[in-house]
Amino acid sequence: MSLIKAANIGIIACPGAENFSEGILQQLKIIYKKRLNKRASILAEKYGLKKDEVIRQINLTADMFGSKITRNDKGQDYVVPNFQIPVRFTRFANGEFKSEILSSIRGVDIYIIQDVENHYPLCFNGSEQTYRLSVNDQAFLLFVTIDAVLQAGALSVTVVLPSYPFSRQHKKKGREALTASWFGRTLEQMGVVRLITLDIHSKEIENTFNTLRLENLHASYQILLKLSQLINIKKENIVVVAPDLGAADRNKYFAGNMKRPLALLYKERDYSRISENANATNITSIKLLGNVKGKTVFMADDMLGTGGTLLKAMTHLKEMGAEKIIAAVSLPFFSGEAIDHFERGYRDGLFYRIIGTDAVYHDETLLGKEWYESVGIADLFARIIYRLNYNQSLATLLDDSNIIQRLLKG
Repeated sequence: MSLIKAANIGIIACPGAENFSEGILQQLKIIYKKRLNKRASILAEKYGLKKDEVIRQINLTADMFGSKITRNDKGQDYVVPNFQIPVRFTRFANGEFKSEILSSIRGVDIYIIQDVENHYPLCFNGSEQTYRLSVNDQAFLLFVTIDAVLQAGALSVTVVLPSYPFSRQHKKKGREALTASWFGRTLEQMGVVRLITLDIHSKEIENTFNTLRLENLHASYQILLKLSQLINIKKENIVVVAPDLGAADRNKYFAGNMKRPLALLYKERDYSRISENANATNITSIKLLGNVKGKTVFMADDMLGTGGTLLKAMTHLKEMGAEKIIAAVSLPFFSGEAIDHFERGYRDGLFYRIIGTDAVYHDETLLGKEWYESVGIADLFARIIYRLNYNQSLATLLDDSNIIQRLLKG
């Protein structure tokens, strides 16, 4: 029965993804209870029953057909299942990882959440010793966990990666690996059926999969909601600027929904040089196609690494007369000394705010900055998981134009 399917979901958080996973778990419970109460109200009215009696019957059905009996003695309050699966993660002295599933997951649809860009200190084995894991460490820890889940008899495995690793290695320019493709095909060959991620760097990556389904989410609504809290979107003289050609489609989407002009920054690069930090980029010149003089600039990009490209773009826009600059990034890595560079840029009046999602974990080192605005997207991922569980359409979550229009009209 469809009402019992809630108990068939299991959420596993890899080390470093606990915060994001906790947000998803909380939102899942809210969604399930809200939908259950709505359904109970409709059924009570349809069959002339009291709502608490309908809920009691639902709990009875769940106890009869579910794998566990709920602890609600009277059965009059709907008990939301505990979706979290306990796992013990071990790091051996030589750097090897082991994942142990601590409860039965046979026949359960498992969602493994991993924040591959979390480079903050993590603890293992109950020890106070901490380790900073690289993207490679996090990726292999994910592989080990997937195998443990499959060995334990899970019905299906879905990997939730707020940030898709190696995504910038998506096309060959010489004798190099297509690592973005290899990573996804490795998941596919291991038995993963679906991958949920945010703003994948290139849509070309999905074309290399055979059976793996990719759900590429966007936080456009959440970003615009935050933007509307910072400025008056309706009255402000806004121009949307694409920071480079690769971000043109993303910013065209924002410009179209906001009904604002679109400008473009064209950058020339010296690819013989490697961008090591915000001060040492390979950009040799920047040209602006459009007008930003006296206007508020809003520009969006998928990721922020060392931040050098974005800071150079902001500097050029200021030189072209931009009055206020707000940037939004789906994946705010802030690698190396990026936070310090942006702090200096903010003090120099280079920009007004940076909006970033919590797809990448950060502590108060970044979250405490006056110029940084964090946007929560756990609800978006929770709703995707809910709809997948009930085989419902994902269209309105993959393209949020309608909800954006309601926001702008409100």
